[in-house]
Amino acid sequence: MVQVSFVIPLFNCLELTRTCVRTLQETIPADLSHEIVLVDDGSTDGTRAWLATLEAPFRVLLNANNLGYAGANNRGVREARGSQLVLLNNDLEFSPGWLEPLIDLHRSLGAKAGLVGNVQRNTRTGDIDHAGMLIRPDGKPAHRHDLDSLETAWRGFRLVPAVTAACVIVGRETWSRLEGFDEGFRNGGEDVDLCFRASAQGLINAVALRSVVRHCVSASPGRKSRDEENSYRLARRWHRELAALAAPEWCRAYLLREWGRTTSDRRWEQAMAGLLYLAGLRREVPGFVASGVKAAFAQEFARWQQLFPDQPGPG
Repeated sequence: MVQVSFVIPLFNCLELTRTCVRTLQETIPADLSHEIVLVDDGSTDGTRAWLATLEAPFRVLLNANNLGYAGANNRGVREARGSQLVLLNNDLEFSPGWLEPLIDLHRSLGAKAGLVGNVQRNTRTGDIDHAGMLIRPDGKPAHRHDLDSLETAWRGFRLVPAVTAACVIVGRETWSRLEGFDEGFRNGGEDVDLCFRASAQGLINAVALRSVVRHCVSASPGRKSRDEENSYRLARRWHRELAALAAPEWCRAYLLREWGRTTSDRRWEQAMAGLLYLAGLRREVPGFVASGVKAAFAQEFARWQQLFPDQPGPG
């Protein structure tokens, strides 16, 4: 029985794919039953000729048309045989020890496991590109770039609203229950949407802080071309959840911007309320924070509705 299916969608970038596959095979534990499912999404750079040379544990799927990131992953998972799915981008590089913490954290969460991601460092700079996601004051998801050595050493994980699917593990049963990626997203936003659907079912999304890979970061052609449409689709579906998650970041940005600018009693009251809220000593979102988030979202939705007048507003 196959324990883990590694699913990797491909679209050109053959040299990156070669490095990804080579380092992946070098770092998979010898006793792990696995397969590597490569889904080519219409490459024209020699990738298909190279794929024809591969043998087990590789399984190759060739899409007749470019399905996009969500569609290619969905097809790969449909054909995969493992009980655990590890979705990977083809612009990753792996070092020994990256996989075990990912599997261990997912296993420790048990039936509550949603999507479990890891720490990703920029291949060129070494900087942290991803250590989970947060929601910005304007409601858009963004990667966290912070990593606490004590948090990593003592706890080994952090709970987050979402993780990038560039490197993520999810159980097959969970994937099936969530019905996979929404193919209405086009190369962006589908991973956050899936994480939110997992949370809506009471599942936990987390980052395995001791699992680290290197990522070339958005190397695929056209990776960012539909960002605004994807963001708008995500915000229409999850605007209430995004607003709740944006509140701490809006409050933090407000305090950094306004601290020391005024001595009015009202501003000091707001500052104190904001500090208590961020410290976890006040559970209710302060009114000025809720109003600020609402105004920021209204501004974004007004902009999106001008960009995409034929699409509906929030539900």
